[in-house]
Amino acid sequence: MLQTAERGASTSKKLPHERYLEAFRWMLLARIFEEKLAAMYRGGMIVGGVYLGRGQEAVSAACGMFLDKSKGDVFAPLIRDQAGRSAFGEPLIDVTRTYLGSKSGPMRGRDGNIHRGRPLDNQLAMISHLGAMTSVITGKLLAKRMKGEKGFVGLTTIGDGGMQTGATHEGMNIAAVEHVPLVVVATNNHYSYSTPNDRTFACADLVDRAKGYGYEGYSVDGTDLAACLDVIETAVKRARAGRPPQLVVAETLRLAGHGEHDDASYVTDEIKREPFAQDALQRTEKFIIDQGLLDREALQQMRTEIAAEVEGAVATAQQEDPPQATDEDWCALSVRELADRWE
Repeated sequence: MLQTAERGASTSKKLPHERYLEAFRWMLLARIFEEKLAAMYRGGMIVGGVYLGRGQEAVSAACGMFLDKSKGDVFAPLIRDQAGRSAFGEPLIDVTRTYLGSKSGPMRGRDGNIHRGRPLDNQLAMISHLGAMTSVITGKLLAKRMKGEKGFVGLTTIGDGGMQTGATHEGMNIAAVEHVPLVVVATNNHYSYSTPNDRTFACADLVDRAKGYGYEGYSVDGTDLAACLDVIETAVKRARAGRPPQLVVAETLRLAGHGEHDDASYVTDEIKREPFAQDALQRTEKFIIDQGLLDREALQQMRTEIAAEVEGAVATAQQEDPPQATDEDWCALSVRELADRWE
């Protein structure tokens, strides 16, 4: 059985093959869990949207693995970052509770399932996938600096569509002006919902914008796990060392619709044949077999263990009560003490 590090722990001391296998496990956990979510959505068991990270797991896992909570690192994930969220330490039971509306979850059954977060653990709750988190995490990093904290890094993700929004431009600009230790990982999955790249930006490559912002920029094949680990780890280290903000652009294809409500019929057969359209999970699994890192029996054992973990989390959340509008204390936890003073 593959042993992995404690969630959210540093992977800097791991051997390359150990780190690779750890990342693969986060990828596989995200894929199996999201397949379960999709099935429950189609069965009418989930209210709201379900947005899958299928095809983007390698990039996402790398984003979560190289942040170090002990150093105060901050993560601002988006809708396709389940692998990174898990690697950073988000408990699977909390995710399941949020999707199923349990009042025992971190959102207490009150909010949409994609807006979850743990700010006290430095995982910011997503406001929007359209660039809002770039400004939020920049402000968070500035606040930490003003409090005298040192040695921390912030990382947020963004899509090719979100890269075109005003909030993204403003957030990236002020991060460079203030020289905060920020890493922006842009996943170009070639569609902004149903709009292809040639209708959203005209530059040859989004990484070309790095110089204009005052960032250091890198491109990476988002289907190549080893490359994602190497490039994103390097970007985090450079930001921590005081270099300018970092921009990593990963090229992939979204292997699902924008959400489970979308059949992705607009994706052309031609683009499906491009190298970046490979399934990152399948490519990683093939590499593991070819290199003898694990055999097929061990891989099947890992799948079985993860599937059991997913089913256990779902079973627990399904037994828990949703919030009752007439009985619920609708005061936010953060201001409960203040509200009590006026009673």
